[in-house]
Amino acid sequence: MDKGSKIKIVAENRKARHDFHIHETYEAGIVLTGTEVKSLRAGKANLKDSYARIENAEVMLHNMHISPYEQGNRFNHEPLRTRKLLLHRYEINKLIGKTKEKGFTLVPLKIYFTRGKAKVELAVATGKKLYDKREDMAERDAKREMDRALREKQKY
Repeated sequence: MDKGSKIKIVAENRKARHDFHIHETYEAGIVLTGTEVKSLRAGKANLKDSYARIENAEVMLHNMHISPYEQGNRFNHEPLRTRKLLLHRYEINKLIGKTKEKGFTLVPLKIYFTRGKAKVELAVATGKKLYDKREDMAERDAKREMDRALREKQKY
């Protein structure tokens, strides 16, 4: 792997995997201003409570917080502004069809840099019910117990 294709994860939305069933993921570019890019490179982003919506055949990202750049001046960016996501037309058309279906939503999973470009991993997801969350937690606990038991057995 060459130096340029390395992925640097800036922010991750861990709560999304807890609250949603992920069906498909897409990699989208994001339109940013200069100070937003500098803040992202410093790791000052938060995807909590953010979501994407299709408006006028464009995918827009809402509620993603990018902290103002410390060395910025009066032309610093608005932290919660709506940002445009860059996808191919056929991908947008596919997403329009998916989001028209009942229960499907677009959720950003992580934001990262690859080859110097900021990217967002966007997921088509449906909300989990409370019993689904409990089921996932029970499975995770059971797996943890099994791993612990295996480790204990391997010691002897």
